[in-house]
Amino acid sequence: MAHNNPWPDEGNTGHIWDEDIRELDNPPPLWWMLSFYAGFVMIVFYALYYPTIPWENSWFKGYAGWTQIEEYDEEVQVLQNWRKKRFAEQEEQLAALPVSEILKNEELKTYAVKTSKVLFGDYCAACHGAGGQGNPDFPVLADDDWLWGGKPAQIEASITNGRIGNMPARGMMGNLTDKEIDQVADYVIALSEGKGNEPAYAAGKAVYAKGMCLACHGPAGKPLAPTGATNFTDGVWRFGGDKADVIRTITYGVNVKKNGEPIKGTRLAVMPAFKDRLPDPEVNIKRLTVYVYSLGGGQ
Repeated sequence: MAHNNPWPDEGNTGHIWDEDIRELDNPPPLWWMLSFYAGFVMIVFYALYYPTIPWENSWFKGYAGWTQIEEYDEEVQVLQNWRKKRFAEQEEQLAALPVSEILKNEELKTYAVKTSKVLFGDYCAACHGAGGQGNPDFPVLADDDWLWGGKPAQIEASITNGRIGNMPARGMMGNLTDKEIDQVADYVIALSEGKGNEPAYAAGKAVYAKGMCLACHGPAGKPLAPTGATNFTDGVWRFGGDKADVIRTITYGVNVKKNGEPIKGTRLAVMPAFKDRLPDPEVNIKRLTVYVYSLGGGQ
C-alpha cells in the first residue's frame, strides 16, 4: 500500500496497492440505495401483516390473520383428501372384509401393513416397541410367543377389548412359604431349560402342584389354552427369567390389589381396550390386527 496518494483529488480513501489499484469512496448507485430503503419499508409491512410483535401475555396477530398452524392444517387436509381419493378402493375393502379375508388378499394385506406403521407407532410402540420387539415388562409381538393367542381373531379381540393379566400372590391359595417360593422358582426356571424332570427339582415340582400353578400354566409348564399365562417351557419370560424376577412374580402376583389399589411389588399387566381410543376403530383395528399378525409370523 502506497504511503503517498498520487491522486489526492480523485476521492479515493488513500488505500493503494501495486501502485495504481485504489479504493474509491464513491456513493452507491441510486437503484441500490432505493432498494436499501425499500427493505426498511418491507420490514414495517411484514411486521404489521404477519404475527411478529410480542406483547406482555400475547403477541400481535397481524392484519393478515395468518398462522403457520393454519397453513400446516390446510396442507395436511389437502394431503388427506388426496389419499382418501387415491386409496378409496382399498379402504372400502378393509371396511367390508373380515381380517381372515384381508390376509388372503396379498395386495390388500400389504396395503394394511404399510398403512399401519404410523398408527402402530402412535398407539402401540410405547409399550411394544417400534418394531414389536417389546419394551421392559411388556410383551414382544415379533417372537411367535403369544400369551392370549396369535390367531387373527384372538389378536383382534386383544386390540378391541384389551387384556388384564391375573396371577394370585403366593400361589392360588396364597399360602406358599418363602422356602416353597424359592423351590418352585427353581423348578419353573428348570422347566425353561428342559430340566424339569430332574430329581433336584422334585420339591419345586411338588410345590408347583400344591400352589395350583398347573391350573393356569399347565401340568408340564405349558398352558393348555392361551389365557395370558406364561409358557415356562419356551424360555420366553413376561417379566424376566432371573430367579429374583421369578420370585417376585410368585410372591406378589400380577395385578393383585388391596382396597382397590395394587399392592407393593405386584406386577402390572394391563392392556387397554382400543375400540374407543382409535380413530375409525372399525377399520383401524383390522389394520392393526393384520400388522401385528405379520410381526408374529402368523402363529
